Amino acid sequence: MQTTNSIIETTKRFVKETLKNAEGGHDWFHIERVYNNSLLIAKKEEVDVLVVSLAALLHDIADSKFYNGDDTVGPKLAREFLCEENIPLDIIEHVVAIIANMSFNKSLDGNTTFTSKELEVVQDADRLDAIGAIGIARCFNYGGFKDRALYNPDIKPNLNMSTAAYKKSTAPTINHFYEKLLLLKDKMNTQTGKQIALERHQYMEGFLKQFYAEWNGKK
Repeated sequence: MQTTNSIIETTKRFVKETLKNAEGGHDWFHIERVYNNSLLIAKKEEVDVLVVSLAALLHDIADSKFYNGDDTVGPKLAREFLCEENIPLDIIEHVVAIIANMSFNKSLDGNTTFTSKELEVVQDADRLDAIGAIGIARCFNYGGFKDRALYNPDIKPNLNMSTAAYKKSTAPTINHFYEKLLLLKDKMNTQTGKQIALERHQYMEGFLKQFYAEWNGKK
């Protein structure tokens, strides 16, 4: 029977191999940051740490944005891997449910169908990686990957997008701050997540202020 440590190490190797050619904002290093933040947040929450760990490591094994918006691929791959490793069924079901329900776009239409403290922890950790200095870097990296404009003053942010519209958006990268990143501070679940998010949120506000000043030739 595998130990918890051996399960985690096997999962890490699987994720690293699977994501070895991934886009820079959704690669192994993103997974590693989310995993580390999940463990940090979990210290102050009553949760199953194995479930949190596996969900954090597998949450982006097949991000829907790289699979034509298909939200079913990631949970399916995660389930297949965990079954192959003979993980207990109750843990598999919990991890897969977290992966299927944690994304930001799910919340736009109220499509989340599952909640748990473990979901809250991993969701906070993932959202923390979308804001602050790392979040800014990831945002522009993905915008470049999709060949999007940096900013266009004539294209205003859409603050009332459905899940479908969010997935299809081709708006300039700056718009994404208003359509997602600046909203995450108030969507944190845990106290630890809220505390870290506040500092990162303020950093983004400072970045945007400087960006507009430079764009408009004021500095």
